[in-house]
Amino acid sequence: MDIHTEQPLLPASLLRRLMAMIYDAFLLMGISFAYGVIVLLLRILIGEDTMQPPGNVLQVIIVLGLWFFYALFYVWCWRRTGQTLGMKSWRLQLQSRSQLQPTWKECWLRCIFAPFSLAILGIGYLWCIFDKNGDCLHDIYSNTKVVLLPKNKSNKKNSS
Repeated sequence: MDIHTEQPLLPASLLRRLMAMIYDAFLLMGISFAYGVIVLLLRILIGEDTMQPPGNVLQVIIVLGLWFFYALFYVWCWRRTGQTLGMKSWRLQLQSRSQLQPTWKECWLRCIFAPFSLAILGIGYLWCIFDKNGDCLHDIYSNTKVVLLPKNKSNKKNSS
């Protein structure tokens, strides 16, 4: 989908953002499952007792690895089309402030700051309600914005 449009696009509402996150959560469950299988197979190959809880250092590495694969999913989708499947379903798109495709750096910064926006009781997400541009805190820190795409009129004609 072309990012450049004639009229400026509206910022995404909090409700649409949250609904897209719920859709994406189902994809993240699949990533979690695949990652868990890989971790289990590696632990079996190493000969570690899989019934015992891992050590603190190993546990931190496993959690960071899972975060990395979650972030990789988002970065790959955002760099490719500006959308995850959930964002596509809710007609949302991530853009750079210059209305271009977000850079690798912007995508990774967003993946770093977004969990903090959620972790602090969601205040980083609620920020978009009060922000004059409708931006969440991680939008501001990553120099990106999430916009609402217009309805596709060609799809409307075909479905009638």
